[in-house]
Amino acid sequence: MEQRISLITLGVTDIEVAAAFYEKMGWQRVDSPDGVIAFDLLGQVLGLYPRAALAKDMGLDEAALGHGAMTLSHNVPDRETVDALTTRAEAAGAKILRPPHEVFWGGYIAYIADPEGHIWEFAHNPFSKLGPDGAFRWNGYD
Repeated sequence: MEQRISLITLGVTDIEVAAAFYEKMGWQRVDSPDGVIAFDLLGQVLGLYPRAALAKDMGLDEAALGHGAMTLSHNVPDRETVDALTTRAEAAGAKILRPPHEVFWGGYIAYIADPEGHIWEFAHNPFSKLGPDGAFRWNGYD
């Protein structure tokens, strides 16, 4: 298996409300089959899919999906962008879980939850410079 993720699918209860949040954050939908809303990312796709349909596809009861302990991180080039994205997310309907703050390792982050409860981290890591296209990798780009 190659070290990459191609598609991140979020199970949602209200696909249009979920899509509207990401559109208010500045993302653009791409053509996709009925019942799925997709957003092209940098090397990946974020898909929104009805939670009940996702559970059915997996052969699970919807209650078995639970709520995962994970974050989706969006790394940015500076602290000001963390602040701006947090403000924009709140205006778009996100719940601020933890406002922008410095962290022990020298970075600057905030946590928000989208309208469906999926947790996002907005992060500036001064030790991992982003690539010219905004790509992130652990030890940064020169």
